[in-house]
Amino acid sequence: MAIIVNLDVMMAKRKISSGELAEKIGITPANLSILKNQKAKAVRFSTLNDICKALECQPGDILEYQED
Repeated sequence: MAIIVNLDVMMAKRKISSGELAEKIGITPANLSILKNQKAKAVRFSTLNDICKALECQPGDILEYQED
């Protein structure tokens, strides 16, 4: 896939665990894991908004486009 999710990088920079982030944004740890591990087919803007708010970052800090 050409969209790379750098969520784990931002989480490490902010020193926040998967469980803590999942709780803050209101999704299950399993769904957060799917997103982190490049398995998600889509992400809701509301979820992306909540992630950016919790990590104090921009969407571009989390999502990256790389040509196949």
